[in-house]
Amino acid sequence: MRFHSFSYNASLIKCKFDYNIHTNIIMREGDDAIKVLDKEFVKHINSDKIQAKVIEISGRIQADYSKKNPLFIVVLNGAFRFAADIIRNLDMECEISFVKISSYKGDASSGETEFLIGLNENITGRYVIIIEDIVDSGLTMYRLISKLSKSKPADIRIASLLLKPAALQRNIKVDYPGFECETKFLIGYGLDYDGKGRELNDIYMAV
Repeated sequence: MRFHSFSYNASLIKCKFDYNIHTNIIMREGDDAIKVLDKEFVKHINSDKIQAKVIEISGRIQADYSKKNPLFIVVLNGAFRFAADIIRNLDMECEISFVKISSYKGDASSGETEFLIGLNENITGRYVIIIEDIVDSGLTMYRLISKLSKSKPADIRIASLLLKPAALQRNIKVDYPGFECETKFLIGYGLDYDGKGRELNDIYMAV
């Protein structure tokens, strides 16, 4: 990621910024804060903690499914980095497929789920693990599980990097949880704000 540095001097307070002209992301030096489009964010979970959690979750999945050839269903776009790191840390036979679901516009969940890219594999009798970036209201996950259950898989489990318990509107069990978070909007490590911020290695919370 290439940034352009510049200084700003107002009321005798001098701050240094890095501005990426291609992504409209401003990073303030020294306080782990960024601005994406019209919103400001602060660092919430750093990359080291994320990778430690990924290794932990991968180890649990390996122990549960090492001889079952599970099918990972990755929810695009947000879960692509989490899924890649999970798979990279596994040493077992598995298969991977993708679904793309749209339930966000801007920084708020619309509450509606639209299946944009469907599942082509036959999952009857298969061990299915859904990989999601974040379980927020739970509405998207509830509808996805309902759809998949009609094909009678042997088992469906969920791995989600982030979980917002206070926002849940459905009783969703996350079998392989990462971090519990507040209901504030998050970006980074695959999560975006109107398409911006997915490339960030840390996770940031809106302020």
